[in-house]
Amino acid sequence: MYKKDFPFFKNSKTVYLDNGSTTQKPQSVIDSTVDYYTNYCSNTHRSSFGDANKATIEFESSREYLKNFINANKKEEIIFTKGVTESINFIASSFGKRFKTIILSSLEHHANTVPWQMQGRSLNNGIEVVKCDDNLDFDFEHFEEILKKNPNSFVSVAHVTNAFGKVHDIKRICEISHKYDSPVLVDGAQSLSSFKIDVQDLNCDFFAVSGHKTFGPTGVGAIYIKEKYLNEVEPYQTGGATINVVDLENGTTFLDAPYKFEAGTQNIAGVIAFKEALKYIDSIGYETIKKRKKELLEYLDSELKKLPDIIFYNDLKNCSGSRSFNFSGIMHDDISILLDKMGIAVRVGHHCAQPIMKKLGIKGTIRASLAFYNDFEDIDKLIVALKRALSMLKD
Repeated sequence: MYKKDFPFFKNSKTVYLDNGSTTQKPQSVIDSTVDYYTNYCSNTHRSSFGDANKATIEFESSREYLKNFINANKKEEIIFTKGVTESINFIASSFGKRFKTIILSSLEHHANTVPWQMQGRSLNNGIEVVKCDDNLDFDFEHFEEILKKNPNSFVSVAHVTNAFGKVHDIKRICEISHKYDSPVLVDGAQSLSSFKIDVQDLNCDFFAVSGHKTFGPTGVGAIYIKEKYLNEVEPYQTGGATINVVDLENGTTFLDAPYKFEAGTQNIAGVIAFKEALKYIDSIGYETIKKRKKELLEYLDSELKKLPDIIFYNDLKNCSGSRSFNFSGIMHDDISILLDKMGIAVRVGHHCAQPIMKKLGIKGTIRASLAFYNDFEDIDKLIVALKRALSMLKD
């Protein structure tokens, strides 16, 4: 039903079930990108001629749209970046470094682990990790124990975990964290495409998003920074567009947020097109998206359970958008090779989440991740392909 809006599906016969890695782009996003490059390609916040003014207006319109989209308080709280990975690195190096202890969940993406390790931290030496139970659920009792021993820590957690689709209760995490004077950064890479985000209701302090996981362009994203921290966060990079005054004798003064955090020429086309992706989501509606993905995930789960020797690592409780699994005695890489030859796109491997794979005693999983434009026929084709692959590998 929705595939007609996405050129990829007109030009490819691939059954695309790798939406956790990147989503396809609707025609409106592509048109916006082409429109910028062909009709008013100019730099922003610098020149005053007509096309440059239009580029600046469209760029800032995207900031305003995203601010309203996630219910930030002010547009100054929205900083454009390359995506969640850069956003986490930015906050880690310019603000998080001042905290003695960083608290992570057990299921974090490498993008929310390695930046902290780069500061010389390790487990129980600057990094604390919250346990998960046998269903991969966040252990709130253990979390509060860590905070009691380490008040004024920095908490950095995924909203929806990429490897298993587990949804963390961010509002509760923020409530507990703030009791112990600990700010919270949320990795929203997997959540903005799936359900409504209200940063004021969540009461998080930082919220990172990526355009390409939200039906927008690659190479663009943003970090929401709560107003109270805008003056405490240091610029991650410096250069053009961040400066108020540069004086070789007296030093440099910076512009106010958000501009002091956006050094150099930005991904202008990407930022402008990101707004179109958000507008497209608004046109579909989160209630429709959430309902559709729930129906698809439940159907996928029910069909997978009919396959022999399948191994799951969690149920669908507190889960969104993806299902990770293996088959007893069969390498997931072998499955992937055969699925690809049958035109099925899934992801296999550790999904940039090696710590949780190590805890589970596995090297990786097969992950089918869904978007609202998928349909039941996609899932049926996956099941047929899996049956065929299993029969070939077991012979």
